[in-house]
Amino acid sequence: MKNVLLIDDEQRMLDLLALYLKPHKYICTKAQDATKALEHLEKENFDIILLDIMMPEIDGWELCQSIRKFSDIPIIMITARDQQEDIVRGLRLGADDYVTKPFNAQELLARIEALLRRTVPKNVIEVDGLRWEEERFELSYGNQVIKLTPKEFFMIGHLMKHPNKVFTREQFIELIWGYHSDTEGRTVDSHVRNMREKIRQAGFSIDDYLQTVWGVGYKWVVQD
Repeated sequence: MKNVLLIDDEQRMLDLLALYLKPHKYICTKAQDATKALEHLEKENFDIILLDIMMPEIDGWELCQSIRKFSDIPIIMITARDQQEDIVRGLRLGADDYVTKPFNAQELLARIEALLRRTVPKNVIEVDGLRWEEERFELSYGNQVIKLTPKEFFMIGHLMKHPNKVFTREQFIELIWGYHSDTEGRTVDSHVRNMREKIRQAGFSIDDYLQTVWGVGYKWVVQD
């Protein structure tokens, strides 16, 4: 599942875009102005933005420029303006692609998929919607950010990076707490228990993936 922020002052266009995207497993969030869009970006994590240019007060060009001050999230501008200078201006302000109205739904989907393939960030792992992002120090599921402690975050990340490999409690202690730590195995168990509960509450079926190997440790199970 990919999270898309749709920004357009016309509700009809927002509804139309969502109608195109939802059957293809995109989670759509709608904003009818720049202020609302920025509020969403402060609170939520998105994979891509579809941005209209001609909006009142703050237009798409200005909003694109504002977003680029704090984020490199992919942006596709969607507008009725097809003049060459408008396209160039949008790209120079930080947009990644440009689609003019009226557009073909399949072409739009293809452009979104191509852009997402080109802009997959490093150190990001996603399993059935559960997304671990090292650079953002963030674990999320759907539109929810799951608040983990630093040790929990690195533990889940290490497991997800090495699917189907068993890690002992001693390995986790050395990896997370340090070789000379006097941390005991039950501390690892406590962190895993708390981490499981937080992820479970977010709606992800964590018990299908994070499994206990009794008497040994833990592993992240992924079916081929």
